[in-house]
Amino acid sequence: MKTALYFLVLWAALLITHGTYGQPRRIVSLSGALSETIDALGLGDRLVAVDVTSEYPAYVKKLPRVSEDRTVPLEGLLAFRPDLVLAPTGDLAPDVERRLKQLGIKLVTLRQEYSPNGAVRFVRDVAGALGVPEKGDALARELKQDLESALQKRKIPQKRTKVLFIYAQGVGLMSVAGKGSSIDAIIELAGGRNAIQEFSDFKPYSTEALVKANPDAILLFDFGLSSLGGPAAVLRMPGISLTTAGKSKRIIEMDGPLLVNFGTRLPQALTALNRALCP
Repeated sequence: MKTALYFLVLWAALLITHGTYGQPRRIVSLSGALSETIDALGLGDRLVAVDVTSEYPAYVKKLPRVSEDRTVPLEGLLAFRPDLVLAPTGDLAPDVERRLKQLGIKLVTLRQEYSPNGAVRFVRDVAGALGVPEKGDALARELKQDLESALQKRKIPQKRTKVLFIYAQGVGLMSVAGKGSSIDAIIELAGGRNAIQEFSDFKPYSTEALVKANPDAILLFDFGLSSLGGPAAVLRMPGISLTTAGKSKRIIEMDGPLLVNFGTRLPQALTALNRALCP
């Protein structure tokens, strides 16, 4: 009798601590794509803290941040007493990962592939980490259908628009996107062509690189465009007037998290960018 009671109490304690059937109750998300997917799976109310890139849905912006930048200290995580930490592969320092495991805090790292199939797989991976695979299957099927529809409806011109993406945090803090980045992938999916093909990922912006690339359009996040002073200020930047984009005054402003997360809102992202590139 005492043994049975002991196991009953232990089982109840596990449910309280880790959630029903192993589902976490206190989740820390360390990317905007993860936070969006957690919300779409119906577990947004279990988020106790997020990283600085998490901005959607609106309530996520009001949640506590584990740090002021992309560096995540162990103390910042432990302060929120998580029973699950979800992070992009490689984002956490190795010593932080090791300490979390030593402390018995579940850590799941996920790698994203910037493609339609990758987005569908990402949804299933997140759902598996959260212990809700059935919800993940349903959401993945819905996302796949929406993506197929968006891809069928997009316009692909005979001559693709050559797009230069500038990531800006003020005039002195600018970089451009090369091959292999999420920006490169979304430009291609939306029917455009990345103007930078000489290097991968991001490199500092330079007037020489801008003029050499000679883009048809310049793409910026909304907050990046604001940090530079708006479209008129961008058009006055050195070298811009020498490009096709500058001559046609073609500056495209987009919602950053929508464009780069490659998650449940990918159909909306590629449709919005396709309309901007192929009006």
